[in-house]
Amino acid sequence: MPDLPDPTLYAIPFFVITVAIEYFASRYRDHIRYDVKDMATSLTLGLGSVFAGLLTGGIAVAAAFFVYQYRVFDVPFTAWWAWILVFFVDDFFYYVFHRGAHRIRWVWAAHVNHHSSEYYNLGTALRQPWTSTFALTWIFSLPMFWLGFHPAMVAFAGGINLLYQYWIHTEAIDKMPRWFEAVMNTPSHHRVHHATNPRYLDKNYAGIFIIWDRMFGTFEPETSEEYIQYGIIKNLKSYNILWAVFHEWVGMAKDLWSAPWRYKLNYLIKPPGWSHDGSRDSSETIRARWLEEQKRETGRHPELVSGSQAGNKDGDAEPSSA
Repeated sequence: MPDLPDPTLYAIPFFVITVAIEYFASRYRDHIRYDVKDMATSLTLGLGSVFAGLLTGGIAVAAAFFVYQYRVFDVPFTAWWAWILVFFVDDFFYYVFHRGAHRIRWVWAAHVNHHSSEYYNLGTALRQPWTSTFALTWIFSLPMFWLGFHPAMVAFAGGINLLYQYWIHTEAIDKMPRWFEAVMNTPSHHRVHHATNPRYLDKNYAGIFIIWDRMFGTFEPETSEEYIQYGIIKNLKSYNILWAVFHEWVGMAKDLWSAPWRYKLNYLIKPPGWSHDGSRDSSETIRARWLEEQKRETGRHPELVSGSQAGNKDGDAEPSSA
């Protein structure tokens, strides 16, 4: 079995060059926004995630090979169709992971690093977590090894998936052709995912193919009806690297310490914002409140018209997610 390169490591010079180009372009284009301190935080988080992966990634690799020895099929490493299959299967399990990362607080504690910027640019794409191994994000890939995909194949496919997602972190690209928007993840779709607007919360989990969101009811088209706000529900308002990395772990530890015993586990596995006394806002409560407000103001339920009647930036109707 030949050794496969790590696509993301080879792409580092490309990352640096394109971030620099977009940054300088932002000085002449109002719709491209950068902040020097925010960009420095993103780059530091990206660099730190590489070292964190080198230090802790062995746990995930060991788990992968352990499961692989009990595989039910042997997916041939040299067959052309196996590589097409692995990219689709890997992207599906990425969707499963990504949805879980927003719905399980323990996993969100690592993934939140990626959403903590209030800006949306190529630098934000490099804002990667340091605690993924500890958050057990690698568990979501284990079914692939049991099915018979070699860990090296999965690692390479995952690297390509991550590379693809780099270019969609930008406000410089408005809409791709309609057929592309219907199948692939795009900057428009991913801007929705990074938004904190109530209509956009917990939507568009796709990696490469937006088809998973369309299939499982988590797709939301971008609309020109409102300005997108980026970040997290309670933004950090800080450029402290350690706080950016560990703030959610600290918050979770505080909740575990103070919560009644019968609720402690829920503070680990329930969605972010969940509380046993209902005193906090979660994405569900925020979205539900917004839906009721919109219904009172317009007499229409926004979810029934968001796909077919909401305009996009080009003034055209986006295809319905149904």
